[in-house]
Amino acid sequence: MRILIFGGTGQLGAAIARTAHERGHAVTCLARGTSPAPHGVRFVRADRDQPRAYDEVSAERWDAVVELSSQPGQVREALAAINTAHVVYLSSVSVYRHSDVPDRQESAEAWAPLAADQFTDMSQYGAAKVACETAVARAHGKLATVIRPGLISGADDRTGRSGYYPWRFAHPVGEKVVVPGDLDFPIALLDVDDLAAWILHCLEKGVGGVFNAAGETTSLGELLELARRASGSSAGIEPVSASALLEEGVSPWMGPDSLPLWLPMPELRWGATADSSRALEAGLVRSPLSQTLQDALAFEESRGGPQGAGLSDAKERALLSR
Repeated sequence: MRILIFGGTGQLGAAIARTAHERGHAVTCLARGTSPAPHGVRFVRADRDQPRAYDEVSAERWDAVVELSSQPGQVREALAAINTAHVVYLSSVSVYRHSDVPDRQESAEAWAPLAADQFTDMSQYGAAKVACETAVARAHGKLATVIRPGLISGADDRTGRSGYYPWRFAHPVGEKVVVPGDLDFPIALLDVDDLAAWILHCLEKGVGGVFNAAGETTSLGELLELARRASGSSAGIEPVSASALLEEGVSPWMGPDSLPLWLPMPELRWGATADSSRALEAGLVRSPLSQTLQDALAFEESRGGPQGAGLSDAKERALLSR
């Protein structure tokens, strides 16, 4: 197959491009070029916010196109410019209005589509993704596959969310590791390589429709134990309450001096989870979470530690000495 990927240099896009190339497909990635494309993949440098961004690829016939943009204007313009029979759009579980509901299915209430061509702040992200989905659904004559991933994890997770805890257990500053006190917090991580492999399955088999694609739901406590085992550490855990963490300036989820995979807001408690039974029936295969965490740890070791989330050594020591 001749596959065009809009992007292809970030975590998921690169995994899709690499998997497609390994399976013998002819892959082209169109992107700005802020990161390198995988080996063996044709790269077209283009800024999709500039005029004539699709000139180099618009005259070609593509068996399939993979779209990762979150900007509705980009998606609409690409659909009008590109000649293809099959569009796979990577959306997000953020399209759902309610994140306090477990096991959300594809029919759950979504945000109204964003009317503008671009979203300007993260509060509009879900609505922008809905607008992109709507554009794909209205692309006449094209087979459409809309995939709504949850947290994408494992190798090359530059957010640090899936790699921080395995890395911290591997590099403790004391006998214990600081963790959120809500060990029952529900979390789900989907391995990036599993998602990429399934996307290729959808392309090769002509699978269309709308699918959630989240990891198996587990608790933060269970994930922490798997992270400890992945690191080979003997360190214990030091659960700290949400109120104490916030008082000490620790942020939830991600960012500097944060503890990832934890949100103290009840309205967001189930935001990373979704019912993915339709995707599993359509061929999605999920690796054991232990393997995903090992891959995430290997990536963090390769870059000298998490950079998008987690506590500094100094902050970790300060919390342990409270």
